[in-house]
Amino acid sequence: MKASVCLATYNGEKFILEQLASILEQIASNDEVIISDDGSTDQTLNIIRNINDKRIKIIFNTGERGYTANFQNALKESIGDIIFISDQDDVWLPGKYIAVVENLQTNDLVVTNSMVTDEALNVTNESFFSIYNSGTGLFKNLTCSTYYGCCMAFNRKVLNYSMPFPNNKEVAIDLWMGLVGEVVGKVKFIEKPYLLYRRSGNNVTQLGSLLTRSNRPLHMKIYKRMITLISVLKLTIKYKLNLVKEN
Repeated sequence: MKASVCLATYNGEKFILEQLASILEQIASNDEVIISDDGSTDQTLNIIRNINDKRIKIIFNTGERGYTANFQNALKESIGDIIFISDQDDVWLPGKYIAVVENLQTNDLVVTNSMVTDEALNVTNESFFSIYNSGTGLFKNLTCSTYYGCCMAFNRKVLNYSMPFPNNKEVAIDLWMGLVGEVVGKVKFIEKPYLLYRRSGNNVTQLGSLLTRSNRPLHMKIYKRMITLISVLKLTIKYKLNLVKEN
C-alpha cells in the first residue's frame, strides 16, 4: 500500500521545514509527498529542495490561483492508495501515520483530532474536537463544518468521487471531501490528537461558529451551505446510479 501526502505551499518558509520533518520521519520509504506551490516568492522552494528527499515531488500550480485550486493540483498528481492532506505550517505528532493507515483499513475517510497551538506551538486547546463537538453528520457539518483538511486522510474511492471539485468557490474543499466520504463510504473521527494545529497570521482556515467564523453576511453563509447541499445531492444521485450499474 502506498500513501500520498498532498501539501499546498505559498510563502511558507517560516514553518515548512518543521512540518516536512514531522511527515518524512513517519511515512514509509515508498510513499510520496506531493507539494504544489502557488507561486511562492520567499525561500519556500529552496528550503524544500535542500531537504533532498526522493519522496518529495514539487509541482507548480499554473492554473487558477488559490487554496482550493492549489490543493486540487496536488491531489491530481497523487498515486497513493491512501491520501493525506497537509497544511504547510502544522506539525504531525508521533503515531499519526500508523493510526491513520490502520483506521483506513475499515473506513474510507478518517479525521484525527489535533491540539490547537499558537505560532510558537504553545498549546492553547488540548482538543480541537472539543471546540465544535466534531463528528459526522450532513446537517451538523453544513451548519458548522468539523471537517478540516489538515486532519483528514482518505482512500482513492473518496478522492475519485471528490474530483473534480464543484465548480463553485462557495464549496469549501475540506467540507466537500468530508461529505463525499459520508455519501460514498464510512467516516471515523479519531479522538486522540495527532497534529499540532498551528494558528498564525497566515492561516486560511478560521475558527468559530457559523455566525462568527467569518465576517461575511449571514445570507451569504446560508447561500454557501445551500450550494454545498445541492452539490452533495448531485453526488448522492451519481453514486446511487453507479451502484445500480455495478449490480
